[in-house]
Amino acid sequence: MALNDFFDARLFTSATITLIVIMDPPGTVPVFLSLVGRKPLAVRSRAARQAVLVSLLVISLFAVAGQAILAYLGIGIPALQGAGGLLLLLIALQLLTGSGAEPEASDGVNVALVPLGTPLLAGPGAIAATIVFVRQADGHIGAYVALALAIVTVHFVLYICMRYSGVVIRLIKESGITLLAKIAGLLLAAIAVELVANSIRGFVAGG
Repeated sequence: MALNDFFDARLFTSATITLIVIMDPPGTVPVFLSLVGRKPLAVRSRAARQAVLVSLLVISLFAVAGQAILAYLGIGIPALQGAGGLLLLLIALQLLTGSGAEPEASDGVNVALVPLGTPLLAGPGAIAATIVFVRQADGHIGAYVALALAIVTVHFVLYICMRYSGVVIRLIKESGITLLAKIAGLLLAAIAVELVANSIRGFVAGG
């Protein structure tokens, strides 16, 4: 039997690179720090772990049953993009205006779920890419194994980036975190606008 029957290296490489580009592990660090940078180390570590687990759960769910879920609910990718964009825009406005720059949370739980876990990590782009790769797998066990390993690998990289973001905190101090919150808000706003624009284009093309 061929190696591809057990593990599709080409799909693994393609899926890993694509998801890393979309989910952008280094790019999550400024947002992560702007939300939980003032929290104790233990809370930051818990938030990083929870955010990655939430993202992994969401991506895995859509990998297994994404097409069926969207079809059953009558939801298209453009609708996901629009919803994710609006949610990120709300968070971005809080960061930019200073109201909620450090959102109220019980040990960072809520920011780990929203917006870190979803839609920042497990956003419409990552979900759509995962569904596309599942379609490419086309029932081959080796392809499914490769895709599963790619998803786990990307989330491991995400966890490492957020877990050790404390190094950045020691360098930039309190004033740096405040500045980072503003920059992160601007970047999130840009991502949100792009998601909404893609959503509108998707609705127009589909209509």
